[in-house]
Amino acid sequence: MKLYNTLTRKKEEFKPVKENEITMYVCGPTVYNYIHVGNARPLVVFDTLRRYFVYKGYKVKYTVNFTDIDDKLINKANEENTTVKEIADRYIEEFIKDAEGLSLYEEETLHPRATEYIGKIIEFVDDLVKKGAAYNVDGNVYFDITKAYEYGKLSKKNLDELKSGARIEVSEEKKNPMDFALWKKAKPGEPSWDSPWGKGRPGWHIECSVMAKELLGETIDIHAGGEDLQFPHHENEIAQTETLTGKPFANYWLHNAMINVDNRKMSKSELNFFTVREISQEFDLEVLRFFILSAHYRNPINFSKELMESSKRALERLYNGKYNLEYLLSKAEDREVNEEEKEMLKQVDGYIEDFINSMEDDINTAEAIASLFELIKFTNSNFNEKTSKSVIQYTYDNLLSLSRVLGILYKENQILEEDILELIEKRTQARKNKDYALADKMRDQLREKGIVLEDTPEGVKWKRI
Repeated sequence: MKLYNTLTRKKEEFKPVKENEITMYVCGPTVYNYIHVGNARPLVVFDTLRRYFVYKGYKVKYTVNFTDIDDKLINKANEENTTVKEIADRYIEEFIKDAEGLSLYEEETLHPRATEYIGKIIEFVDDLVKKGAAYNVDGNVYFDITKAYEYGKLSKKNLDELKSGARIEVSEEKKNPMDFALWKKAKPGEPSWDSPWGKGRPGWHIECSVMAKELLGETIDIHAGGEDLQFPHHENEIAQTETLTGKPFANYWLHNAMINVDNRKMSKSELNFFTVREISQEFDLEVLRFFILSAHYRNPINFSKELMESSKRALERLYNGKYNLEYLLSKAEDREVNEEEKEMLKQVDGYIEDFINSMEDDINTAEAIASLFELIKFTNSNFNEKTSKSVIQYTYDNLLSLSRVLGILYKENQILEEDILELIEKRTQARKNKDYALADKMRDQLREKGIVLEDTPEGVKWKRI
């Protein structure tokens, strides 16, 4: 498998640290509000990569953190006259609801909170101070970037470029304007913890370094997030972690491109800002997941209602193909596979191989989805009630396995219940008896239930509307 490594700016053959185990850390949300569609993209993309690794037989240790102490949470708590913990708890609960809709919430996914690691954060910062790579100024502890090896190696900018291009917190306390806070001195009314430098709270960058180290090890396989995190967040994570451990923090750095809304950059000031919860009021979140995966993750993607409608229709076509296979399975005979069907199985294997090749080529989910459409097109054209059950079953099982990688097509068919199957059977019998009036009545009843029938030389086919 090849992945585009931001650190080297090229596709590289993926080789995990341990032979059968993969460690992944994805920067999660700051839990002061509902997640927006931009937050959803890295979560969906890298969850899909996790799913692919599982499909290939790897054990995956997968972490998506919650930032539950930050200026944004403090401000929100002050606005609502409540506590930071209450704000964090509320929006973590809301995140889980959205995550379940996006097929993100898995029991095996680790969701650490920054506040659960305060002790480890203090140890980490203290070790940097003892190494001479961090300094305390009246309770504020800063990382000295002159002590970092190759600072700027991820963003590929020199220090002068970084200084001119970054939004840097101005402080006369710093030795260098680019130095960043590891520990912040407590302000009145803010949550704080005791430390060797007095009461305070962690800086933003330090939490991910600590949680990744504690949960996944000193060198992890993949660290991922949106491209907006390359600098300063990921750059600073690398600096503080590698300075402390003397080892590579992550071997592969993956970043997804941003989402535009109606061809404009998404921002609150532009009033084109959509939360996942808002989108869920109009579309099933499976459609949003499908939409996100319909483009390559390193390409910008444009969000619009029209494109979501298009994704909804495309997803329905895949579901129709899945449900058609289920119908054929209920009718097919369990007999020996003939020569023609053996050739059909080779075709099916070809589509499976295309899917795998697409995923192996830097998570090309757009091409992987195209392979599913080709597979469905092939089955719709070549499978019928006379096709061997084992051929249909093999194809159906693989369709489900590949769909599981993408996190789609997991809904059960709620329409083809026994009474509907009975109506299809009765209509078929009515046609055989040349009772066309009854057959038409049955067709109308099925249409009312959302089932459209198509009479073909190979037998009756159906689809949902």
